[in-house]
Amino acid sequence: MNNIDKELLQAVADLHQIPTGAYNIRKNGKSIRNNTEEIEIIPKKEVAGIDIIIKPNVKNKSVHIPVIITQGGFNDLVYNDFYIGENAEVTIIAGCGIHNDTSENSQHDGVHSFHLGENCKVNYIEKHIGLGKGRGEKIINPTTQIEMKKNSSFTIETLQLGGVASSKRKTFAKLFDGSKLVIKEKILTTNEQTATTEFEVKLLGEKSSVEVISRGVAKGDSMQYFYSNIIGENECFGHVECDGILVGNAKIISVPQITCNNVEASLVHEAAIGKIAGEQIVKLMTLGFSENQAEELIIKGFLK
Repeated sequence: MNNIDKELLQAVADLHQIPTGAYNIRKNGKSIRNNTEEIEIIPKKEVAGIDIIIKPNVKNKSVHIPVIITQGGFNDLVYNDFYIGENAEVTIIAGCGIHNDTSENSQHDGVHSFHLGENCKVNYIEKHIGLGKGRGEKIINPTTQIEMKKNSSFTIETLQLGGVASSKRKTFAKLFDGSKLVIKEKILTTNEQTATTEFEVKLLGEKSSVEVISRGVAKGDSMQYFYSNIIGENECFGHVECDGILVGNAKIISVPQITCNNVEASLVHEAAIGKIAGEQIVKLMTLGFSENQAEELIIKGFLK
């Protein structure tokens, strides 16, 4: 790995070197990987992508599947399927980093499909970042498809660290009896960048639940769009919370929607968008911070 590779992998996957255990590291369309007895990674034959098979009853294991792009003008599309066996407990670290010093756009689109068995527990971490001084854009568009069987649990943490010119995230989920989905999203946009997220979650099973928490900071002339639709088809619970901070001429548009098709469904949505309060900045400035430093500290704490 060269220094650019290391910088990207550290940013999106907290990797300082090739990890132990199961991994698939994809760079500019080519992959290196390692399997273990508990986790098998199989390349797809007809399209670019992999199948990640986690055996039943596996406990306290992790798998790394980051993507990095270091070429200008490179477009990447992958299809990854995750099969998590019954009673398994696993952490999946994904993410994409693009370094582009050219005038040509570089783009990564990933379609991830999760098939969760009964009683399994999955933590999924996905970070995105764009680096490089070229005029070429860094574009990342992830699509996530989820099907959760009885009493399964899935926590998704996504973080867009900055430098991504355009991103469109789409998430579709179906939850069955007793399953629980938690989505925590954090997005930073600057300059003229745009970020769009769309969630559609169908609560099909009895006592299924979803919680979506989205936090965005939009600076400069950037734009963020948030769309969600939580559909309750049974006795279930859904909560959507969208909070945003505006700096400069930026805009955030939030459109939360809830659809109740059962009298036992309990669905709630909240949205709050505003600028940084002047008194917050003044308070930090009295402690010796400059105005810009105070602003950055507030933003960092908001996205923490």
